[in-house]
Amino acid sequence: MFQTAFTLTLTQFARTLSLPERLQRSPLRNLTLEALRQRNTALDALFYDVKVITPDEAFYLSGSLAAEGSIMIVPPSGGAAITLCETLEEFALRGGGNAPALAIAGIGGSALGAAAFARNVADAIGAPVAVVVSGYGLADIVTEAFGGHFFFGHLRGLRPVFEMLDDFAGRPKFGATDKNDGETASRTSLDTRTVRALLADPRFSFRLLAGHSKGNLVISAALHDLYKQDQVRAETLAKRLKIVTIGTRIAMPPIFTDVVDIIGEWDWFGEMNSRPFISTDQHIPHAWHHTNTDLAGHLPVTRVLKEILADATISQESEAAPTLHVVAEPEASKAETTVPRSSERTTRRPATIDKVKEAFSEKTLPDIPPRKTDRSGEMQPPKPH
Repeated sequence: MFQTAFTLTLTQFARTLSLPERLQRSPLRNLTLEALRQRNTALDALFYDVKVITPDEAFYLSGSLAAEGSIMIVPPSGGAAITLCETLEEFALRGGGNAPALAIAGIGGSALGAAAFARNVADAIGAPVAVVVSGYGLADIVTEAFGGHFFFGHLRGLRPVFEMLDDFAGRPKFGATDKNDGETASRTSLDTRTVRALLADPRFSFRLLAGHSKGNLVISAALHDLYKQDQVRAETLAKRLKIVTIGTRIAMPPIFTDVVDIIGEWDWFGEMNSRPFISTDQHIPHAWHHTNTDLAGHLPVTRVLKEILADATISQESEAAPTLHVVAEPEASKAETTVPRSSERTTRRPATIDKVKEAFSEKTLPDIPPRKTDRSGEMQPPKPH
């Protein structure tokens, strides 16, 4: 628990140091939101395994905790440093094509929580993971006032409606810009548009989508929008994508059949926000909604994903496409987790993914040059040493 507290304290301290610079643009908006952003970062520190984020990385992310729509490349523990990207083009230039998985976190929507969840996924597959920051803006304040963050599964339409408030107040634009989104831009949030743009871009070949809590709602909305706009691309993705939802059960487009819904045995919050007509594929014993391994009742994301992917049948569309590498679990660790094998689980969707055609191989990120761009209202954090 000490490491979790240390990471949170360091992040909050560095964030405070960056406040004068961030106030140079949209001062009223940033002053209004800063206390709530700090609160959400503390929530993420409780709900996510933030101790897997190094001190240098925590300092690096502190100035962009609420940069909604920004994309991070998160390698496994002990690998290269986290890379923060403002746009899809920067993501592609900095090695985004090497990421075989895309992760979306929920709860507070901070970059710290998103990075921690993505690192748990990266440690499971042994490869870098892309993750989109949900952020916290004026639209979230209004949504929260209506109970949208508590009943996010049933009031999902509120947040996109109020996105115009953030645009009017001068919100910095990260991720997918509005110019290519047409009418859909006014009806979806920035994080959803960014996820949809990543999935629609043929430069990226994700084989795994992993979401936690509200992040599953973002994935669902992005896939539904993509299916409406580009059915051919959606069908191509459906042939190779494995989707793992953690903490909530949200409906995906029917063509995406390889979906595993996981929820903790004690997770009443996740059950309350889940679709009752969707059955749970795995109940994790003695687990609640949080994934922080420092706290009792956590859902062990890395171990559960290793178990699922060890039994998965993930096809490769081409030899150039990034692959998933399931990291072997030590025997001592296997005995600590009682996750049912796939042969013991009931399947609610028919499998449509081919057998593995070749062995998984680990991917690493290329060296990343120092950032020199201005973050347009968000602090440009120093590159970790």
